[in-house]
Amino acid sequence: MVYELTFLLNHEEELDNIKILVQSFSGKLETEEKWGKKSLAYPIKRNTSANFYHWVFEMEEKNIVEFRKKLNFNEKIIRYLLTLK
Repeated sequence: MVYELTFLLNHEEELDNIKILVQSFSGKLETEEKWGKKSLAYPIKRNTSANFYHWVFEMEEKNIVEFRKKLNFNEKIIRYLLTLK
């Protein structure tokens, strides 16, 4: 199935770790977009701005629950939204 992942980060160093995480669950990245650094409407985890990213990737449905758990435990991700495309 094809999924969209939009997430906010403070540091770009975490991008490689997230990419490895997608690949570890047999995921295949289709597109990667950087939307740039933007100000947040309200502070989230004491951050007033963040880098926005949008990825489209393919992953088996059975792996998505574990993948979501790993995203929840990653403290460097300020917020994320994972949807089915």
